[in-house]
Amino acid sequence: MTNNDILRRLRYAFDINDSKMIALFALADLAVSREQVSDWLKKDDDPAYKLCNDTQLATFLNGFIHDKRGKKEGSQQEPEQRLSNNIILRKLRIALNLKDDAMIQLLSLVKYTVSKHELSAFFRRSDHRQYRECKDQILRNFLHGLQMKYRPDAPLKAATKAMAGDQQGAAKVSPAKHTKTAAKKGANTDFKWSADRPSIQPKAEKKEAATAATNKDGKIAFKWNADYQASKPRSD
Repeated sequence: MTNNDILRRLRYAFDINDSKMIALFALADLAVSREQVSDWLKKDDDPAYKLCNDTQLATFLNGFIHDKRGKKEGSQQEPEQRLSNNIILRKLRIALNLKDDAMIQLLSLVKYTVSKHELSAFFRRSDHRQYRECKDQILRNFLHGLQMKYRPDAPLKAATKAMAGDQQGAAKVSPAKHTKTAAKKGANTDFKWSADRPSIQPKAEKKEAATAATNKDGKIAFKWNADYQASKPRSD
């Protein structure tokens, strides 16, 4: 995950607009413009996309802490020059005043299981023997859990969009696919075949009782197939 990914996910989870984003940076003593914020939030393949570096993300998270917990008097913590997932997770824990049980519950919202022992290992000093690195998967699931808790309407919107996509996809399925599926299930396949779709015309049976043929006089004559006669049961 990039810093920009994290910034986008937090903005979405807490429904933070541009003005609020600028204010959060200002709480940590960093002045940013609306253009800067916009560039950080753009998709990675956008020509105007700009990378949010570690110091900038750390400043935003410090401002997030001040906004949620109140800004302490006196000297403020300097933003880290180098961030890790462990530091980001710890800052979010502080900002939202989350205990172990609350963090485990957030992760359970996205069907991710972690024990208290595993969770506590993320917040130990990096030189501690029980320290554990927080992988992207953990942080990604935690951010998703925040979204489900603080913006519970988001999954519903996503599901509605997915359902609409399924309906559009079903409308695009060709009659040939419907016929093939129905035939496999033994369903009625009484479809009207059009002349402009010769590739999906039903194949004639190999063993016909008779084959229609037109003679020179223009009359229809029938010719018994030899293989059909061979397969006919003997009469008593």
